[in-house]
Amino acid sequence: MGHGFDHERLSRVTKLCNRYVESGKFPCAQVQVAQGDEVVLRHTIGKADIEENIDLRDDAIFRIYSMTKPLTSIGLMQLYEKGEFILEDPVEKFIPAFSDPQVLIGGSYLKPALRPAQTTLTVRDMLMHTSGLTYGFHFSNNLDKMYRKSAFGSIWGQKGDAIQTLEETANKLGEMPLLFDPGTSWNYSMSTDICGRLIEVISGQNLDEYLTKNITEPLEMVDTGFHVDEEKSNRFTSNYAITPENPLTKIDDASSSDYLEPARFLSGGGGMVSTTDDYQRFVSMLLRGGELQGERIIGRHTLEFMTMNHLPGGVTLNDLGQSTFTETAMEGMGFGLGFSVLENPAANAALGSKGEFAWGGAASTRFWVDPVEEVTCIFMTQFMPSSYYPIRRELKATVYQALT
Repeated sequence: MGHGFDHERLSRVTKLCNRYVESGKFPCAQVQVAQGDEVVLRHTIGKADIEENIDLRDDAIFRIYSMTKPLTSIGLMQLYEKGEFILEDPVEKFIPAFSDPQVLIGGSYLKPALRPAQTTLTVRDMLMHTSGLTYGFHFSNNLDKMYRKSAFGSIWGQKGDAIQTLEETANKLGEMPLLFDPGTSWNYSMSTDICGRLIEVISGQNLDEYLTKNITEPLEMVDTGFHVDEEKSNRFTSNYAITPENPLTKIDDASSSDYLEPARFLSGGGGMVSTTDDYQRFVSMLLRGGELQGERIIGRHTLEFMTMNHLPGGVTLNDLGQSTFTETAMEGMGFGLGFSVLENPAANAALGSKGEFAWGGAASTRFWVDPVEEVTCIFMTQFMPSSYYPIRRELKATVYQALT
């Protein structure tokens, strides 16, 4: 015992991960729990590639998908701190394609019925997913069908002629209708990709260059970026999904993945790869109020502001949300500028502290930062879809029950 954790009870986290891998649900798992600056648990199990019988390395590189979003959100807010924009600035001020936004009110996806938006589409809406944008894979409405028809569905780090650059994608998104009037509802979407484009326009740098210079390099996140360098390719993991034929079907082979080449589309919403050690440096910076080992990445007050619930009237995602797909349980959960924020643990039906902020990725990865208990947790695997198993909620239970 010590450091606020009962280590015998904490071993339940290890057993949970082992159960998922040994029962053939996940190809691999890596989990790290820290309190303050001290790592209290690190566990690695399973295969980086099942078919090739390659064990998961301790320094494995994972697709973090939407765990890219917090980095992009912090990057944009660094520019806010320089007075380069205000949150209520209309997006069209920086990306003219977003002028005259139209809201989808009916018709078919081939012949949509539209009306002018009645509210302004702001930078803050993009940070909050209250923009009226969507993702091509919600499968729930005609706008999603329009996104898929425009090939927004073929996203995240893939190369090929069909993939547009971030600039082209942003301009194309600007011409699409919105799902609702900005600021009136919450829908998980490509909004953070637009935040990435805003970084490019405002800073004059490509998104990868900007994030390297302002976040990953100062934090010594040496393995985090939009592709895997050749000399690190032996550390990269294959990605798996459940299919009707097989609970673990390989959908992206580490040895031939598009991630081995520089990305044409720099997705600030989901394009990065990272390691547990690198991401720990990022979450440690967040836990410490924006600074790590003398490098200040974001102001303390700015970070406190970002991790408040910004949903109008202090409501939760469940009250405001339209999403059929997201990376968090919506009950009792607020949303800030790039993070989910736990407002009511009882309503959320999961252990945790009020004010804890978090996000996850499409391949079932997850992190959270709990400023009350000074606890951070990072969970890595490569399994899609992320909502198939309740691992994230089970993980919360096994970590928090071990606190003394």
